[in-house]
Amino acid sequence: MECISLPEHIPGLEHGSCVTIGNFDGVHQGHRHLLARVRDRARQLGIPSVVITFEPHPQRFFTGSKIPPFITVYEEKIALINELGIDFVVCLEFDAALASMAPEEFVRRILVQDMHTQELIIGYDYAFGKGRQGNYALLSALGLELGFSVEQLDPVILDGAIVSSTRIRELVESGDVWAARPLLGRFYRVTGTVVHGQNRGGRLLGFPTANMRLRDELFPQTGVYCCWAEVEGTLHQAVANIGFNPTFGNDVLSVEVHILDFQADLYGSTMRVHFVQRLRGEKKFAGLDELKAQISCDVEQGRNILRLPEAQL
Repeated sequence: MECISLPEHIPGLEHGSCVTIGNFDGVHQGHRHLLARVRDRARQLGIPSVVITFEPHPQRFFTGSKIPPFITVYEEKIALINELGIDFVVCLEFDAALASMAPEEFVRRILVQDMHTQELIIGYDYAFGKGRQGNYALLSALGLELGFSVEQLDPVILDGAIVSSTRIRELVESGDVWAARPLLGRFYRVTGTVVHGQNRGGRLLGFPTANMRLRDELFPQTGVYCCWAEVEGTLHQAVANIGFNPTFGNDVLSVEVHILDFQADLYGSTMRVHFVQRLRGEKKFAGLDELKAQISCDVEQGRNILRLPEAQL
């Protein structure tokens, strides 16, 4: 897959493309159903599959930082789309000019002139352009005029409700990462750089931790989780603490990952953490001995859960 920013020329689209458009925060099962349809339809037609997305997220452009954290940051979103076999991801810079662009202009300039769209596939609730005036009816009418077809997919329903980014965000924020897995099609994951922490895990507690630099994305509710730590493509059983370490009186949120049966210097490395299940909430302990005993219990409980077939990636 190639990730391209316009106005860069995209080779191979001269004979048409199969396109979808969206923000795809989380790349959840609803998104995956749509992206798979685009991929498969493009292969049937013998043309490239194209995903158009935006950076920054339109909500961030309009409201600044006053929005919920993203389920996936841009790089993670692109990596997930790449796993689905899409040929091209086109990232449009969402700025004032794009925000004010009328739907008809967007279709003519982006979809027809730049993408040579032959078939456009959209989600059940998709709308775009100034005032979100670009809906299925308008796209279908423009398609008849400009020579492309439009297909709108039904929503993906799970447990009687539509799979949505909002629903997933609520589950993750509540700590119920296990329940979020069916909606995402994977365990919730974050990726970050391992940085120096307070040097307490190994020195004081006997459980060395890899401390992750936090980014502007969604993190589960504070507490202790069993998880898979992915380092250089290899998966390791792990237990992670998200929180403020109340026993030590910290006031800054941290993510500390104890990788089981692992000895290596990870400083500066990139680590991906797949959250499997919340083990307990954060708690202030009377002293180090009580904390160490609890961590031992957390590790044992985490091992038992991660051995289960349904806990595998």
